[in-house]
Amino acid sequence: MTNATSPTGLWCDRCGEPVDGGGHPACQVARELEPPRFCPRCRRRMKVQVLPSGWSATCVEHGTQGTHGTDRTHGTHGTTQG
Repeated sequence: MTNATSPTGLWCDRCGEPVDGGGHPACQVARELEPPRFCPRCRRRMKVQVLPSGWSATCVEHGTQGTHGTDRTHGTHGTTQG
């Protein structure tokens, strides 16, 4: 299961609201089946692609993450390589 809150994030990656210690239980349940929608670092809406083999979500500032949680960010401007 991917948590709706990132240990380094300030924002819920499902609803985009501030992470306030409550843990967003509804978001955590939904994230078991859904990809993230918001960047947990900057709250920007991410470009999400769902494929039969998994998903990828891209923030224009922080790069791409995928089903396995691999961060493919290179540099400081979110340039991705894939």
